[in-house]
Amino acid sequence: MERTDAEALDRDDPLARLRDRFDLPDGLIYLDGNSLGPLPRGVAERVGRLVGAEWRDDLITSWNAHGWYDLPATVGAKLERLLGAEPGTVTVGDSTSVQLFKLLVAGARLRPDRRVVVTEPGNFPTDSYVIDGVARLLGLSVRWWSASSEPLSDVLDDDVAVVSLCHVDYRLGRMHDGAAVTRAVHDAGAVVLWDLCHSAGAVAVDLAGWAADLAVGCGYKYLNGGPGAPAFGYVAPRWLGVVEQPITGWFGHATPFALERDYRPADGVRRLLSGTTPVIGTAVLDTALDAFDGVAMADVRRKSLALTDLFLTLAAERLASFGVEAEVPRDHAARGSQLCLRLPEAYGFVQALVARRVVGDFREPDLARFGVAPLYTRFADVYDAVEHMAAVLAAGEHRRPENVARAAVT
Repeated sequence: MERTDAEALDRDDPLARLRDRFDLPDGLIYLDGNSLGPLPRGVAERVGRLVGAEWRDDLITSWNAHGWYDLPATVGAKLERLLGAEPGTVTVGDSTSVQLFKLLVAGARLRPDRRVVVTEPGNFPTDSYVIDGVARLLGLSVRWWSASSEPLSDVLDDDVAVVSLCHVDYRLGRMHDGAAVTRAVHDAGAVVLWDLCHSAGAVAVDLAGWAADLAVGCGYKYLNGGPGAPAFGYVAPRWLGVVEQPITGWFGHATPFALERDYRPADGVRRLLSGTTPVIGTAVLDTALDAFDGVAMADVRRKSLALTDLFLTLAAERLASFGVEAEVPRDHAARGSQLCLRLPEAYGFVQALVARRVVGDFREPDLARFGVAPLYTRFADVYDAVEHMAAVLAAGEHRRPENVARAAVT
């Protein structure tokens, strides 16, 4: 495989033009969009307008005049297309952890006679922490399922209320079959809560087609909504009239500005809201999602798989001689949009690459992780990144003191 082959793939790529929708630094190979997406064009102007005119000049009238009040629904509607969700089922606000807490409690309340939550030990930690906290709060027990070693049916019975799973594993990129898992959960009489943080915007998600019950996901990874961007929540249409979430704040009230003493939930998915909308962060996400205008998620998925296939080919050619192998599901149906290399000096390896302006990240204990975002990642980026990886290993740069010193954020 030569670089000219990667360049040819870029010339034939129908999504290549989308890279211009991002303000990417020159000379940087950015393979960490699965942790923080880059800056989409138009966002800086939107923030400047919001702060310099809507907030400074129009002040509180902007809630009506500039659509601040409707932002959760406006952004939710944009996300529905990317998630295969029905109209009026997605809203935005709070962090992923808070959204997960609210929907996990809501899911348990849909099955009040059942006392078990099923999840995986390989969750992103916040999922496990929130699940444990909700279990202690509601008097539930947690049942752990190891997807790699036992069928889901082995842990499902008539005491399971909610099955809460990450659709794509944050470390190795293993992806669940959303439709099959949801079907198995429903056959057991339970509800399923999907965490789509490492899926939304990079792989095809079909919440309606899966018949999913509930879902959450963050706005700052493949959706490019900026650091700490608000998260989204999804509720299936069949549950919209009955779902009860536990943080009953005034923005989820049926008539917030009636200022009634007693809580009445809003109709539809707006009842998931709690406090006042974080306007600046939500407006940033609103503009960031314009990068997906006119983009079919099926095309995004095809490119994602082509990029990860290329990485696997190059890793076998260039890195195997160093004893490094890619930890990536070979089956397309089980692969998200990220890949990992396992090596003892993974942290120093990632830092040595950053010094070469190739950005990935490290996950304990020995994984170098790289995300491919089809809207802006080029085939030549993947080729060049692997060339840098081989050079780092050949020169032992990953063992240099300046690269092995740990920073607070890895």
